[in-house]
Amino acid sequence: MSTKTASVKELPKQGGLLSQPKAVWAVAFACVISFMGLGLVDPILPAIANQLHATPSQVSLLFTSYNLVTGLAMLITGFVSSRIGIKWTLLSGVVLIIIFAGLGGMSDTIGQIVGFRGGWGLGNALFIATALSAIVGLSTSGTAKAIILYEAALGLGISVGPLLGGELGSISWRGPFFGVSVLMLIGFVFILVMLPKIPKPKTRSSLADPFKALKFPALKTLAIVAFLYNFGFFTLMAYSPYVMGLDEHGLGYVFFGWGILLAITSVFVAPKLQARFNLAGSMGVMLTLFALDLVFMGLGAAFGSPVLVIIGVIVAGIFLGINNTLITTAVMESAPVERSVASAAYSFVRFLGGAVSPFLAGKLAEWYNSATPFYFGGAMVLIAVVVLIVRRRHLADIDVSHGH
Repeated sequence: MSTKTASVKELPKQGGLLSQPKAVWAVAFACVISFMGLGLVDPILPAIANQLHATPSQVSLLFTSYNLVTGLAMLITGFVSSRIGIKWTLLSGVVLIIIFAGLGGMSDTIGQIVGFRGGWGLGNALFIATALSAIVGLSTSGTAKAIILYEAALGLGISVGPLLGGELGSISWRGPFFGVSVLMLIGFVFILVMLPKIPKPKTRSSLADPFKALKFPALKTLAIVAFLYNFGFFTLMAYSPYVMGLDEHGLGYVFFGWGILLAITSVFVAPKLQARFNLAGSMGVMLTLFALDLVFMGLGAAFGSPVLVIIGVIVAGIFLGINNTLITTAVMESAPVERSVASAAYSFVRFLGGAVSPFLAGKLAEWYNSATPFYFGGAMVLIAVVVLIVRRRHLADIDVSHGH
C-alpha cells in the first residue's frame, strides 16, 4: 500500500522518538492543549447541571454537539486543507476553538453552551484531522513513532485537562472555558512561528474522498469498531462524573489518574503489544477488558459504591491507551489513500458514536437507574469485539508491527 511505514528494523536508522523537528513539537504542543479541551469540562459537569438547573442528559449535550459537529466537519477537512494548506487549516481550527471556548464561558444557559460547543467542535475537527497528518508528515522517525508522539500528546492533554478543569472549575464553571481560549492562543503563536510552509498536495481532495475511503474493508472495520467502543468511552467521560459523588477537585484528580495511565500505556505498552501480537487479537483483548471494566463500574453504581466507580474509571485508562494507539496506527495503514483522508473517514464514523452516546447515557439513567448506562456501554463495546472477530480477515494485511 502507498502508506506503508518502514519496518521496525529500519526505524533505528531514522531519528528517535524525541529527535523531531521544531515544527513537530509545535503541533504536538497545540495537540496537548486541544485534547485538554476534551477533559477540561469533565470536572464541571455536575456544577453546570446544578447552577444552570439542567439534567445530566441536557448537560451531556455539551459532548453531543461537540462530537456531532466534529464528526460531520471531518468530511470537509481534507477538502479545506488541500486548498489552503496544512498550516492555515491548523490555524483556522485553533482560531475557532479560541472564539467558541470563550463564548462558552460567557454563556448563561445550557442551550448557549451546547451551541458554542458545536462551534468548538468545528475548530477541533479542522485541527485534529490536520494535526495527525502534519505530525506524521513532518516527523523524521517514521509513521509508527510519529503516531506514538501524537498519542502521547493526546494522553498528556486528556490527563492534564481534568486537573486544570478541576482547579479552574472550583473558582467558577466558566473558568475551564476561558482557560482553553488562553491556552489555544499560546498554541496559535507556536504554530504560526514554528511551523514551516508545508506544500499543498498535488491533487485537491474532494468532498467524496472520505466516503470512497470507507469502501476499503479494513478502514470500514476499524471505523465501525471505533463507533461502537465510543459508546463505552463517552459513558465514562460524560456520565461517570455524576455517580462518583466528588467535587470539581476530586473529579479532576480521578480523570488525571485515568489520563496518566492512558498516556503511559499508549506510549510505552502499546508498541510492545504491536510487536508481539496481531492487531485484531490485541484490540479484542483490550476492548473485552474495557467492557468488563464498564460492567464493574455499573455494579459500583448499582450498589451505591462511588469508590468502585472511581477505581473502574482510573483502570480504564490502561485499556483505552493501548487500544487508541493500536487503532490509530492501523487506520493510517488501512487504505491506499492519503493519511489525512483515511483519518477523516474514520473520525467521521467514530465521532458519530461519540455524539449519540453521552445523551443516551444520561437518558438511560433517567429512564432506568444509575447503573444502566455502564451496562449498555459495556454491551456496545462487546459488540465491537464481535465485529473485530467476524471481520478480522480484513485486518490481516495491516501488520502495524512489521516485526513478523
